[in-house]
Amino acid sequence: MFETHVPSPRDTELPLGASPQAATDGTRERLLEAAGEVFAQKGYREATIREICSRAGANIAAVNYHFGGKERLYAEVLRYVDDMGAGKHPPIPPSQSGLTPEEQLGWFVRRFLERVFDTGRPSWHERLMNREMVEPTFALDELIERNIKARAKTLQGIVRAILGPDATAQQVQRGAASIVGQILFYWHCRPVISRLMPDVGFDPDGVESLAAHITRFSIAGLRGTGLPARAASTDHGPIGPCHQEHP
Repeated sequence: MFETHVPSPRDTELPLGASPQAATDGTRERLLEAAGEVFAQKGYREATIREICSRAGANIAAVNYHFGGKERLYAEVLRYVDDMGAGKHPPIPPSQSGLTPEEQLGWFVRRFLERVFDTGRPSWHERLMNREMVEPTFALDELIERNIKARAKTLQGIVRAILGPDATAQQVQRGAASIVGQILFYWHCRPVISRLMPDVGFDPDGVESLAAHITRFSIAGLRGTGLPARAASTDHGPIGPCHQEHP
């Protein structure tokens, strides 16, 4: 859930004997979209190449041509969904931004929340990723290696900078996991939250307020671990872009 993978030449390599036009006629993307819908609905095992190709309006041989088979297609769909989310809501602040670690944390939390509460994405994106988390497949390890691990490393670097150089690896990892856990709690438990706490909104203003709360709460928690606290910047405030919390 942490940095967009940049395709290598091997990622975009055409099948043997294929013309460049074959990769640009939209078939590959239609297959990804159709496969995502079918995989989200039925799961990897129950989904069939025939149904995917039918929805995509493609020849049944198109999956082997573009992806080499069902397994590779599924892995590419997961990567496709993750890349789209990270591309629209980049979790890593621009380089040379000059943000303090506290401000970087505010950026990260805000972008993560914007991503999971993005109502503009197709509904199958959420269903597919939720299914993969509940029933992991062979493709999860690859997704972690190619996409998620980099974002985890970024968050852990921010946490370490806030905790200070004496923090242990376990403290850093648990601190980062606690931050992600807060975000995912509001996402996965929103049906309960909306009933118990109806004033908690998940529209853009609500997400901004929630990001400010999670960031402040996390910074306070990290500084309360007993480690030497890193002095917060007095120029920008403790949480940067999330400093304004709506009532």
